[in-house]
Amino acid sequence: MNKIHATAIVEKGAFLGENVTIEAHAFISGKSKIGSNSEIRQGAQVLGNSVIGERVRIYPYAIIGGDPQDISFKIGEISAVIVGDDTTVREFVTINGGSQKGDFITRIGKNCFIMNFCHIAHDCTVGDNVILANSVTLAGHVEVGSDTVIGGLTPVHQFVKIGEGSMIGGASALSQDIPPFCLAEGNRAYLRGLNIVGLRRRETKENINALNSAYKKLFKSAYPLRQSAEELLNTTTNEKVRLMCEFVLNTKRGIPYERANNENV
Repeated sequence: MNKIHATAIVEKGAFLGENVTIEAHAFISGKSKIGSNSEIRQGAQVLGNSVIGERVRIYPYAIIGGDPQDISFKIGEISAVIVGDDTTVREFVTINGGSQKGDFITRIGKNCFIMNFCHIAHDCTVGDNVILANSVTLAGHVEVGSDTVIGGLTPVHQFVKIGEGSMIGGASALSQDIPPFCLAEGNRAYLRGLNIVGLRRRETKENINALNSAYKKLFKSAYPLRQSAEELLNTTTNEKVRLMCEFVLNTKRGIPYERANNENV
């Protein structure tokens, strides 16, 4: 049985699953869907064509599905947000809907933890099991791979891609792509090594050793990065290494690392 406070506004047409809780002064759009066992806390808003998964907790004054902050967006255009199951959205988070420059959808994966005052802009894609610490801001079209952690007060430039299993240090400023399984920090952020802590939680010793060897060849040698990535891709049988090499070869914003000859690229 759903629990809806008398002061909450649930517009006609909204779909609510089973055992949904909607607290005082919350607002639910008539075009939205709320999955079973989810909680919309005091003053939170679920706007537009938002789809909220099951067991999602949206804390006070978070706003999901607001219009894109894009000057080309026109009122009335399609715009949506999808939030995966078991995700937590803390106080004052804003997640904007997608725009016509993408596929109209901003996507948040399953089991994510999005802390106070984070902002996720239009057309972003956030994978599963991602942690965004307080006041992380993702500009439009950012892609964050699964199992990634981004430290607090970190802005991420539009169209940046962060590979799965990465760790971005707090108070960094990220304007280039970060390959999978890597650690980056600084303003501007650049690679500091592998995300060893994260890897030890999820990967086998064999994969960690293979990634460590690949990282040295890619980012610690004086050879051109693309050449090293192509050679590794043609010789390795390790799927994690292949994933890292393919990311490097497909980057459009470049990889922020320091060559062996100390020349920034």
